[in-house]
Amino acid sequence: MKAAVLVFPGSNCDRDLAVAFRAAGFDTAMVWHKETELPAGLDVIGVPGGFSYGDYLRCGAIAAQSPIMRAVAGFAGRGGHVLGICNGFQVLCETRLLPGVLMRNAGLKFVCRMQGLRVATTDSPFTSAYQPGQEIDVPIAHHDGNYQIDAEGLAQLRDEDRIAFSYVGNPNGSVGDIAGVLSANRRVLGLMPHPERVVDAAHGGTDGAPLFASLAAAFVAA
Repeated sequence: MKAAVLVFPGSNCDRDLAVAFRAAGFDTAMVWHKETELPAGLDVIGVPGGFSYGDYLRCGAIAAQSPIMRAVAGFAGRGGHVLGICNGFQVLCETRLLPGVLMRNAGLKFVCRMQGLRVATTDSPFTSAYQPGQEIDVPIAHHDGNYQIDAEGLAQLRDEDRIAFSYVGNPNGSVGDIAGVLSANRRVLGLMPHPERVVDAAHGGTDGAPLFASLAAAFVAA
């Protein structure tokens, strides 16, 4: 199994994400944002958290124009798996690989803490190792995590079972308590919380590990 983790100026969770992939059994490469091609034979791409380009303009907007993102869009268009976490979720929304937009937190403050989540669906290659409705604790650290989508889009996400995670106690004003969403083909996931930070008990928890185990199991089965 092969994974790639993108690196932008201002990324600060790229190594954490690479460690999580490797712990789940992935051979993982780091890919600089100026590259125009992805490594051959990839199974999944990780778009990490951080503050790409200092969060100027809108969070993720400049990173979405990086040369590597054209290759990522092509990979996703061919059915490839993509995981975007925090700033990575913002980038995926800016590239329209996922619907909706991440706006300034409703409280207008940066939030950084452990956060309760509910697994809203297990019907995806990212969440199959969880139990339906399972509550987990995952760190959050964001200033622009307020997920918004119009009423029609929200209804579509619900009807198609594409809400992956929801907040238990909404920390940022996200519509429908949404913490993470799936693409129409269920192979692209974006979420604001940081599962890569809770894959090792020595770091305070392992509630993020099943996400990476789910991916590994999907590729082994394939």
